[in-house]
Amino acid sequence: MKRTLLFALMLAGCQEDVTQNTDPVPLTAETLGHFCQMNLLEHEGPKGQVHLDGLPGAPLFFSQVSDLVTYLRLPEQSNPVLAIYVSDMGAGGATWAEPGAANWIDAQTATYVVGSDAIGGMGAPELVPFADAVKAEAFAALHGGTLVGLEAIPDPALSTVDAAEPEGEDDYARRLKSLSEG
Repeated sequence: MKRTLLFALMLAGCQEDVTQNTDPVPLTAETLGHFCQMNLLEHEGPKGQVHLDGLPGAPLFFSQVSDLVTYLRLPEQSNPVLAIYVSDMGAGGATWAEPGAANWIDAQTATYVVGSDAIGGMGAPELVPFADAVKAEAFAALHGGTLVGLEAIPDPALSTVDAAEPEGEDDYARRLKSLSEG
C-alpha cells in the first residue's frame, strides 16, 4: 500500500502543468453560435468568442457581440473566463456583410459603439467593436452612438426586446403569456 501511494505521488510530481490555449480561433463553415446554434458565417455583423477555464478546444462563439456581453453577465456563469475576443470592425477588409473570420481583438481593450443604427446577425441592435478608437469615432459619426469600453456597456444596450412592448413586460413573459392563453 505504501509503495502504491509513493508511486502515485511520484507520478503526480512528474506531470507538467499544461496551459490551456486561449488564442483566438478563426471562424469556419462549421462554427456555430452558442445561443442560436446557427452557422456564424451566414450572419452579418461582428462576432465574439469566449475561452473558459476547463473547457479546452473550441471556445464558445456568439453571433452578435451583444450576445457575448449578455453571456458574460449571466449569473449562471460556471467556469472562469480566460479570454474574450470580438471582431475588429475597423480591420482592413472587414465589412458589415463579411466582418472577417480571423480579425479578433481582445474584448477588454476594444472600443465599442453603442446605440448606433447597426443591426447584428440576429436582427437586434448591435454593439460595434474596434481596436482603434479613431475608427470607432468615424463609425459613430456616420451611424450614431457613443463610445464605451466593455465594462461600461449599459444593460439596456443588450436588450433584444422590442421597444414597443408594454412597460415591465419582457419578451419571455410575453411569449409565456401567449402560450398559456392559446
